[in-house]
Amino acid sequence: MKPMHGAYLFKALKDKGCIIMACNTRIAPGTMKGLFRAAKDSDSALILELAKSECDVNGGYTGLTPKKLSELACKYAAEVGFEEWALHADHTAVKKGTPEELEEVKKLLSVCIDAGYTSFAMDASHLFNFQGKNVEEELADNIRCTTECANHIKKEYTKKYGAKEGKEFGLEVEVGEIGRKNTGGMILTKPEEAAAYIKALNKNNVFPQVLAIANGSTHGNIYDKEGKPIEQVTIDIPQTKKVAKALRKIESYVRIAQHGITGTPLKFIKELFPHGDIIKGNVGTFWQNLFWEVIEKEKPELYQDAYNWVMKTYKDEAVKKGMKSDVEIWGTYGKFATKQFFERIYDLDKNTIKKIENKTCEEALKFFDAFKAKGSAKIVREYVESIGV
Repeated sequence: MKPMHGAYLFKALKDKGCIIMACNTRIAPGTMKGLFRAAKDSDSALILELAKSECDVNGGYTGLTPKKLSELACKYAAEVGFEEWALHADHTAVKKGTPEELEEVKKLLSVCIDAGYTSFAMDASHLFNFQGKNVEEELADNIRCTTECANHIKKEYTKKYGAKEGKEFGLEVEVGEIGRKNTGGMILTKPEEAAAYIKALNKNNVFPQVLAIANGSTHGNIYDKEGKPIEQVTIDIPQTKKVAKALRKIESYVRIAQHGITGTPLKFIKELFPHGDIIKGNVGTFWQNLFWEVIEKEKPELYQDAYNWVMKTYKDEAVKKGMKSDVEIWGTYGKFATKQFFERIYDLDKNTIKKIENKTCEEALKFFDAFKAKGSAKIVREYVESIGV
């Protein structure tokens, strides 16, 4: 079952007081089907995604190419019978902004479009001119590269789907590198930065629906100074609301993507997140953690082999970076075991996969509840019907 155009989800659910859960499915067996089951059971719109580092033409660090990711996602969506979902290219990063890099990024975007992706995140947030005299100068390279890549998506998407549907791809852009710190702590996106950035893109005829910002979150698992796992409660809610207010002030329909949700208490999400200001919430490492927790119990030999490989391969590097515990090393570098043990992971027996699926479904339903997303798929269906698709 093919994914919907990403813009349908974002347009349908704008200001509906809910957050669309976007899941980085680094490991497909059990995880994908569990997510689709939960989405269907709660009638919640869903996004599946992987970042450029996770999934590219060479398999990234997950072993999955865009084509393979798309095939697996469509297969499990069909098995469950769920339609209100999109396939998203998360963090399509541009870090140098050179012509050579941009050509490589555009090639990857074309591969994703050919594979059936329906939504894309351009991340040129790394390109920030600290010597700029104003916001426009600080963000000039980000704006330039995002514009060039967005125009490429528009051209290739229109070529595939025609003039009418060719503009309905989902588009997320980013201002403020997520998790970046200076001597004063986390660097946060300023409201005026967000507004100026979106206005500049609109002037260039680029119209994203979603904006990722730096608001205090960090990707992946997080740990204290002793290497003990801690909750993710550093997301700056007041700053997030200020950014959303600045976007509304310029009459923009862009809403916020919240990255780095793994480790955030569900109660914090449900009671404190500004649902509606935030329209997309990324949950990635959580599903990887869940997978290995099940494997540790059901397939201890595979778990131990993966754990030992990570320690042997990355412990020296981790210690040099100041990591204090094996728990932190495994939690930080364990993602690389996915590709190393790809064949064994994708050859798991049906009973183990079912246990992963059931646990994933159980936890995903909790997230959909915290995201206030229950019934959001119905809103998407009604929107699609209203525009005559």
